Amino acid sequence: MENGIPLVADPYNLIITGVGGQGNVLASRIIADMLTRLGFTVTIGETFGASQRGGSVMSHLRVSARSCYSPQIPKGRAHMVVALEPTEAIRVLKDYGNPGVKVIANTRPIQSIGVICGEQSYPTEEEIRAWLCELSESVWFIDTTQAAIALGNPIFGNIMAVGALSATGALPLQKDQFEAVLREKMSSEKVAVNLTAFDMGREMLSRTQHPLH
Repeated sequence: MENGIPLVADPYNLIITGVGGQGNVLASRIIADMLTRLGFTVTIGETFGASQRGGSVMSHLRVSARSCYSPQIPKGRAHMVVALEPTEAIRVLKDYGNPGVKVIANTRPIQSIGVICGEQSYPTEEEIRAWLCELSESVWFIDTTQAAIALGNPIFGNIMAVGALSATGALPLQKDQFEAVLREKMSSEKVAVNLTAFDMGREMLSRTQHPLH
């Protein structure tokens, strides 16, 4: 059922990516619930790679006002990638990127066991920034991990990413919908801190008024 709210593309293809333990799946389901409240149809496809050990986790969300689409986004067709871990953004863009894709990337890395053991190397922040700029139309770099730690727990980084996404205007994500979804999913004592995390994400993105190209 159409709701009269326009999408910049229909379906709008959003990928949220990170590693196990970052709250990727919760973030994707909150976004889907927010949009469903507005009358959109949202399908979610999730992939997990040893997620309990810090492996890759990727959620595909396809948002439409008129139809239900396959949960798997076709290669090269993502409109937005929200990365809770920076190198996961590169991994996703390799397959699903295109010249028009936009990216929100947390700058704080989570190194794999291979990197910690010295068997692999992790790119520098400068290299990551250069590659993401090359692989996308524009990219916002924000340190949600640092802000989340300051708020009390790094897990809030996923909610800050939802807030940052709402501030781009790419999807009609508003705070009142967010709060309504929270009150269904969480106990009342957790709602206030998550609303603060949402606002912090919006503020971080707004301070990066001109994404890098």
